[in-house]
Amino acid sequence: MHDFNGGIRPSGLFWTVDLPDGAFRFTRNGRHAVLQAKDVPVVDSFTFLPIPPVNVIPATVSFKVRWEATGPLLELGSGTAVPPTDRAAFLGRFREARATGSFSGRELGFSFESDPGASSDRGFAELGRERNGAFL
Repeated sequence: MHDFNGGIRPSGLFWTVDLPDGAFRFTRNGRHAVLQAKDVPVVDSFTFLPIPPVNVIPATVSFKVRWEATGPLLELGSGTAVPPTDRAAFLGRFREARATGSFSGRELGFSFESDPGASSDRGFAELGRERNGAFL
């Protein structure tokens, strides 16, 4: 088993990595977006959330994901009209989308690469903006 991930930060946050400015781009009309990064440093930990982190190997991942909106714009949420602990305490504008992407990873002695035509056609994707100010 391989678990290419960003490691566990001192704060306890995991599965996240810093990406360079410009890695995520979207069009002004909000109908297209691209997330692309090359040789992002991660670790392969071989287990889910190893605590303490043992047997981790330095690795890199590269990926490109494209979203194209396919559905109508939906405005969701109630913002400040409800208490901040209410599930509706956010504002969002979303569209269903089609996502396509490619992924690869590499470490000493192991590598993988996705099907270059991978897409969300047999699943779900959406594209939009959300404002909530806190995780609820």
